[in-house]
Amino acid sequence: QVQLVESGGGLMQAGGSLRLSCAASGRTFSMYAMGWFRQAPGKEREFVAATSTNGDSSYYADSVKGRFTISRDNAKNTVYLQMNSLKSEDTAVYYCAARWGTGVALRTATTVDYWGQGTQVTVSS
Repeated sequence: QVQLVESGGGLMQAGGSLRLSCAASGRTFSMYAMGWFRQAPGKEREFVAATSTNGDSSYYADSVKGRFTISRDNAKNTVYLQMNSLKSEDTAVYYCAARWGTGVALRTATTVDYWGQGTQVTVSS
């Protein structure tokens, strides 16, 4: 069992930056691919970014590529999402996600093993 706790959300003006953090419980964090998804009101949950178990490989949704950066610190059991040049369309609840295994992809919500409770990000234009 893995518990994920997000933090760092809030209200920001367009063009600003926020950093989300997700702290994981347990001693097997390094065995999970980690990622971020988001869900805006009235929309389906969508993939944002993910990183491999050792952080060597990362990939992003086209909508955030070049603006968001995912990283992880396995010594601290934490994954981060640095969000720059925020836009109003980035407004959503952001969820941390974990999927067991090395070399696995984490692009779809149906493949996620564990979810965090979510943190609200609101970008005002």
